Amino acid sequence: MLRPAIPLCALGALAACAALPPGTTEADLARFDAAADSLGCTLRDEGDYLAMEIQTGLARQQLLELAAYRLTTGGAERLPDGGVKLTTGACA
Repeated sequence: MLRPAIPLCALGALAACAALPPGTTEADLARFDAAADSLGCTLRDEGDYLAMEIQTGLARQQLLELAAYRLTTGGAERLPDGGVKLTTGACA
């Protein structure tokens, strides 16, 4: 009986990893992606995040969490200067 539980636990862990950050929706993610696309798919500095806030209507913390979500799910890569480059959707 223990063996079937192991794959189910692994499946639950994968589902948890793919969940959007609390307080965000698929629509927020779509706005995040569209705003990043308008900035050349790269978020590097204060100006980029301010533009993202204005375009999406999201708070800075939500933007940071969505960037981390994209990094975790393979939809972005960390740049050497600390920035983030989206690699999914229109930014692929």
